[in-house]
Amino acid sequence: MRVAQIGSGTPEIAVVAGVHGDEPCGVRAVERLLDERPTVERPVKLIVANERALERQVRFVDEDLNRAFPGDPDAATHEAQLAHRLVDELEGCFTFSMHSTQSHADPFAIVNSVSETANELVPQLPVSAMVETSNFAEGRLFSEIDTIEVECGLQGSETAAQNADRLTRAFLTAVGVLPGDTVHRDLPVYRLTDVIRKAQADTYEVFVDNFTEVEAGDPFAAADGNEQVAEEAFYPVLMSSNGYRDVFGYAAEKVSVLTPSTAAD
Repeated sequence: MRVAQIGSGTPEIAVVAGVHGDEPCGVRAVERLLDERPTVERPVKLIVANERALERQVRFVDEDLNRAFPGDPDAATHEAQLAHRLVDELEGCFTFSMHSTQSHADPFAIVNSVSETANELVPQLPVSAMVETSNFAEGRLFSEIDTIEVECGLQGSETAAQNADRLTRAFLTAVGVLPGDTVHRDLPVYRLTDVIRKAQADTYEVFVDNFTEVEAGDPFAAADGNEQVAEEAFYPVLMSSNGYRDVFGYAAEKVSVLTPSTAAD
């Protein structure tokens, strides 16, 4: 784990990249900040988390770090030990954590709950949606640390790296680390309601687009040609044919739309 700081004093804001070793977009954003060393109005901690997985260009070494929190210093796995160290390092910091995905090109935010802070900050970020994990947060960083996660774009793409840089700077501006103003956007809010599992198969297909409503009775995915049909309407989130080993993604409900006037209040 690499830890650095810009600005003097005790940071109350942190940026985390490289939770997964096959998602380098956030690492590039952190490295650019460290290269430029911009003038800051309050200190910020910058962390590149899973250096061992990044070096190997794999998602994780032993287990998914973003399912290993709070971790254990005496654990048998690299990631569980690292999770414990990361929680200690982030204590007292409001945290921004960057990821990328195989399922959706447009950036979106993921939060543990739709809090007043999330309602205020996330509409200031260049994201297309905010997703509340609801009952699906176990083992994730924001189950232990007050965190906004962002999916920056498609894994390994140059666009995701560019998005990570824009998102990081927007976040740091919104929380008063960087000077300047942000733009409030209309922002749809979704809540995860179910996991969409997939059977073991040789080939997988997804027929729907993330954040576009699937009507009851519509086929939305297939495993070896066997279609799965929606029993009730839902919004797919993180749906991908090969993103996860045993699930296609998640079903969600649309909760609300935050407007600039609502965010300003």
